Amino acid sequence: MSRKIVKAKAVICRIDRAGRPVIVENAFIAIENGTIVEIGQYQNLGNKYAGWDEIGSFSHVVCPGFVNAHHHVGLTPLQLGAPDLPLELWTIRRICCRQVDLYLDTLYSAFEMIESGVTTVQHLHGRVPRPIDNVLKAADNVLAAYRDIGMRASYSFGVRDQNRLVYGSDEAFLKSLPLGVSQLAKSYVDKQTFGLDESLEIFEALYSRFRDQKRIAIQLAPLNLQWCSDRAIRKTTELARKRNVPMHMHLLETPVQLEYARRRTGTSAVKHLHRLGVLGADLTLGHGVWLSEDDIDLIAETGTCLCHNCSSNLRLRSGTAPLNAFRQRGVPVAIGIDEAGINDDHDMLQEMRLVLRMHRTPGFSPDDVPSCPEVLRMATEYGAATTPYRQTIGVLEAGKAADLVLFRWDKISFPYLSPDTGLVDALIQRAKPGSVETVIVDGEIIYSEGKFERVNKEEMLAELARKMARELSENEQFARKVGFKLLPEAASFYNRFPRMSAETSL
Repeated sequence: MSRKIVKAKAVICRIDRAGRPVIVENAFIAIENGTIVEIGQYQNLGNKYAGWDEIGSFSHVVCPGFVNAHHHVGLTPLQLGAPDLPLELWTIRRICCRQVDLYLDTLYSAFEMIESGVTTVQHLHGRVPRPIDNVLKAADNVLAAYRDIGMRASYSFGVRDQNRLVYGSDEAFLKSLPLGVSQLAKSYVDKQTFGLDESLEIFEALYSRFRDQKRIAIQLAPLNLQWCSDRAIRKTTELARKRNVPMHMHLLETPVQLEYARRRTGTSAVKHLHRLGVLGADLTLGHGVWLSEDDIDLIAETGTCLCHNCSSNLRLRSGTAPLNAFRQRGVPVAIGIDEAGINDDHDMLQEMRLVLRMHRTPGFSPDDVPSCPEVLRMATEYGAATTPYRQTIGVLEAGKAADLVLFRWDKISFPYLSPDTGLVDALIQRAKPGSVETVIVDGEIIYSEGKFERVNKEEMLAELARKMARELSENEQFARKVGFKLLPEAASFYNRFPRMSAETSL
């Protein structure tokens, strides 16, 4: 039986509905078998928990563990040779990237996430070639990394049944290419093509395999409107509700996606999803940069969640999401680091600061822009709402899972911090990974004083570096050839895209 007391200068339990932090000062948290039993003032602890292990001190501030609600890879595309390009070209350029050992790659980003206070990650996976067994093995490697390091993870392999190269028919695009390029591209597409039934079979196999694991969950991810037929969206939604798992769907990330939706549906992407019966609290829409006012109203009315990927939107020239409009309508918005943050890493503290600063529009009303408590709620409670763990994580209170982070307050406040500066304001604006001392998941210490308790970071990274130093394989050489040949063809397709007639079928 695991029993511990966490002692703290302050425990930030949650952010209330009015946007105010709920804080217990000079506090303790009693944790038994991974669950919070009580939070109170340390002076009232008495002998109630005599003999329980004690960690922390009055030099620590504790908050709920952060949730990275939209994550894909470890080594970043930039590290693998794909520069920041507009999304539609970037997805083609990424075909050229190296193949990476998925276990080590997942650990690489997990190290950075945990060091910045992330305890739960929404892992969205794709780009695994046929057959189905390859996907199942890939998922096993990814989830083994999270299991071994101790994180909580929700995993999806993206459902996609069309438009694998550009926002148009695979057959039509391949026919438009020069013969040599077309043959190469068709070979690549054939390897990446899973039928809808196969994609749902992958989910069922993983769901059955991991359904009883406490820190691993499987959910569904219809990739995006342009990548999914209406049938795929409906069937995925039916299965998600049958299995009572949430869904995560990229949507309206770029203006090209906005125009695609208009031509395909005759309305907005959000209204089309509503007609299909998809919107609701079990759906999270990733990005949402190009949502209209009417779209946002509909999202708010249906209780649909959003995930804001601020760094990614900036890096890939997608635009700036209307976060303040989301806030004003009470939409729950999570934070995702996506492929990589603004510093080309997986630092959640940095991403939170970017979200805070990016949306400070001119004016004098403090309610017009995000506050530090709001950003904290996005990274905790609202992030949790996008996962299968929504009932158990995201806030600190009796009965909830003990997923929490201990910050060294002296590292945040040194050499001076005015008492006029609020505790949450200081945490959001000044905390760095170096001030994260201890990370606890499900009551277990997985990181403390710069060291990971379950895995050896230095050994794992050295092994990753060794494997990446090898020569390119035949498959990698083929992928590079395909990607570089396709890049100018995709650019030509999208250069024509804005001038295509509204009646053009995609």
